[in-house]
Amino acid sequence: MINGVTIGQAAVFAGVTIKTVRHYHKQGLVEEPERDSSGYRRYGSGDLLRLVQVRTLAGAGVPLAEIGPLLDADATLFAAALADVERNLTERIQELIARRDTLHRLADGDRAMLPDRAVALLDRMPGLGLTTDDVAASREGLVLAKALVPEGFDDYLTHVEHALEDTQFVALNKRALEAAAWEPNDPRIEELATAMADHYLANPALLKIVTGLQARTEAAARYKLIRDYGEEQASASARLTTLFEAKLRSAGIDIPGPNSH
Repeated sequence: MINGVTIGQAAVFAGVTIKTVRHYHKQGLVEEPERDSSGYRRYGSGDLLRLVQVRTLAGAGVPLAEIGPLLDADATLFAAALADVERNLTERIQELIARRDTLHRLADGDRAMLPDRAVALLDRMPGLGLTTDDVAASREGLVLAKALVPEGFDDYLTHVEHALEDTQFVALNKRALEAAAWEPNDPRIEELATAMADHYLANPALLKIVTGLQARTEAAARYKLIRDYGEEQASASARLTTLFEAKLRSAGIDIPGPNSH
């Protein structure tokens, strides 16, 4: 009479492959049974139980190196170890969910890089008369601002949301975007910089858009990275920005100067 089953049958009963059973043997998780008179290893009920236990724990995410001590522990230690496994699994699940949500946001474009409030602002811009290129430039500027000054980004969004209710602010900024196509020495640049500075100074809440992105540390360096994004130093936009900031600075507004570090 033959007692036990072959490795192939044991693997099927335990729900794993023969290769996996042999790997468990190699790791010392399941002892190899003795060979019978025919030279075959026969797996008894105790061996099958151990195989199922190892397979179950491995399938639950327990590292193989921890399974042996876990199965050999007493009931109290076993329960505590399982609690640790559950906690680790929960953390992994949360991480995977976060990754999945990021993938969904990537598929939705802006949402991978920006919070919903920023996306909502971008969605409003075409209705305010901004072109596709203008919205794209605004998107990239917001992404950069969020990365460089994360601690002030929510407040910055609040300032912009309020500013977009100001029709004169919107008109001046549309004009500033149009100025990118002007020659750097165009006299209209000086006029526009003056009009922008006057409007900002007459409406102090708007000044927070300029000053709000100054980080608590490395203020000048971070501010200039955001300000200079997409602008060539000799461009009309760069000259407009320089003149606008100079007018605000001369009125006592704290903005990092061109030679700040």
